[in-house]
Amino acid sequence: MYYPDETVEEVLRANDVVDIISPYVQLKRSGANYFGLCPFHSEKSPSFSVSPGKQIFYCFGCGAGGNALTFLMKYENCSFQEALKKLADRAGIRLPEQQRSEEMRKREERRNLLLSINRESAVYYYKMLRSPKGAAGLRYLEGRQLSKETMKSFGLGFADGASSDLTAHLREKGFPDDAILEAGVAAFDEKRGLHDKFWNRVMFPIQDQAGRVIGFGGRVMGEGKPKYLNSPETPVFDKSRNLYGLNLARRSRKPYRILCEGYMDVIAMHQAGFTEAVASLGTSFTEGQAAILKRLVSEVILSYDSDEAGTRAAIRNMNILRRAGVRCRVLDLRPHKDPDEFIKAEGKEAFQKRIDEAENAFFFEIRTQQGNYRMDDPAQRTEFCRFIAKKLCAFEEEMERENYLAAAAQKYMIREDVLRRMVASYDSAGAGKDEEAEQRPRPRTLPAGGRESAAEKAQRENEKLLLTWIADEPVVWPQIRDHIHAEDFPGEITRRAAERFFQLLEKDPEHPGAAAAGAVGIFTEEEEQREAAALFETRLKQPPEDREKALKDILTSVRRASVQRLAAQADENPALLTQLISAKKSMEALGRLKIRLP
Repeated sequence: MYYPDETVEEVLRANDVVDIISPYVQLKRSGANYFGLCPFHSEKSPSFSVSPGKQIFYCFGCGAGGNALTFLMKYENCSFQEALKKLADRAGIRLPEQQRSEEMRKREERRNLLLSINRESAVYYYKMLRSPKGAAGLRYLEGRQLSKETMKSFGLGFADGASSDLTAHLREKGFPDDAILEAGVAAFDEKRGLHDKFWNRVMFPIQDQAGRVIGFGGRVMGEGKPKYLNSPETPVFDKSRNLYGLNLARRSRKPYRILCEGYMDVIAMHQAGFTEAVASLGTSFTEGQAAILKRLVSEVILSYDSDEAGTRAAIRNMNILRRAGVRCRVLDLRPHKDPDEFIKAEGKEAFQKRIDEAENAFFFEIRTQQGNYRMDDPAQRTEFCRFIAKKLCAFEEEMERENYLAAAAQKYMIREDVLRRMVASYDSAGAGKDEEAEQRPRPRTLPAGGRESAAEKAQRENEKLLLTWIADEPVVWPQIRDHIHAEDFPGEITRRAAERFFQLLEKDPEHPGAAAAGAVGIFTEEEEQREAAALFETRLKQPPEDREKALKDILTSVRRASVQRLAAQADENPALLTQLISAKKSMEALGRLKIRLP
């Protein structure tokens, strides 16, 4: 739900960022800030800074940054609302309740009823596995070399179902028939009436990120069909927006997640210590699941069966991940079929080595297709080169495409200029676009040596330097308040942060650090908070001898760039001419400004 900025600020003020982070990171005071080893990337020298004055953290190594909310979201892999509630509970603050209509109230009550049925069913299956009736299921799981601790961690159970015993149990607990049916643990037909959906199956409870049981998967004992049976979709279970094992994998500190095919792959990997493993839920991997992973990590390693079906699934899913903005690599399990078999045969150290050496997704697809062409035949080699060129068209970022183009040309001994022309030709014709991809314009291939404008990069740096300077020194804002405005910052996040920052400074100009914390706090997405925090933690690489002149130069640069943008807009819109004239006069006044720093 939405919470007003004032509510978020109240919760942040009641929780000191140093107190929140120190249980997770060993911090040591240095000057006005605290420093420690960053928990979000590997490092030997502390570059992780926590500012009690601004109530934000920032890593100068990997760029992670934000406030206490951001830290919990990133470290605990939880949502903004979940992190806010944790901090509110910690401070004894009661968050405002959402105004609900009667329809919303009934829908929420129904969801809670279904979750209660799922929870009770999971407990029943769990006890059944450990009873004489669950002997077949227990033998199967022990045969797969699962420990009691692992079975308990995943809540594994068994469905006997011979006499619809679960349905009878739920009825005894007072749950109505229509809700038992809707929860998906029972089925109905005219002959048997309401009866258990799962029987003679090892049961895998499926939990959401909060650890609530939302559905089940069942593996049949013996030769029954289907081998795996999953709960139907319900108001609490959307297969396309959940991942098996995510409730445990979300806590992994690894910078990647491993995507597997099935329940047993995930369980076997967690037992071996690879707690970053998750799996899709008996359906094809979806864009919704890719979006979940993107919120957790920037890289996913695919661990699929090494057969032809596994290869096809890997290629399909890595393209979904790429479109979601997630880097992807592919695990080579050969000569073994799946992760469970590999770990049992070669051990977890060898498996970790395969993870470290996982193949780049682009080159995995190229390699798997190379066998379809005879490289000694000029015609087929030409077709292979065309295949590579079309695949290169899928990269939308110019620099990324350029890097892959150069690497592919070197790896497959293709002249780079020839491959670049092929890519440009296919690109203009719309080749290389996945059928499922959105219709988006393709970028041009960068010319050799092409790079980002140095002037643009320097200008963005000046904007961050200015905001950091204002946040660090209370004497700055009163002197420059008439010469800088939120509209002078062109980026969406920078402009919004500056607008809130300046608003809070007007209320309390003596505490700019608190204003900076409030500016970061208006953002709910982790990436936005990270970018906002960087605005207030950017410093000159070397302290200038004349600090007043350096600050004046930075302020003038930011303001001049703003006026230049306004002039360009006025060329298209004459109505802006009056505003432009006023802006130019303000530049003259800025030239006469004398800044005094302690």
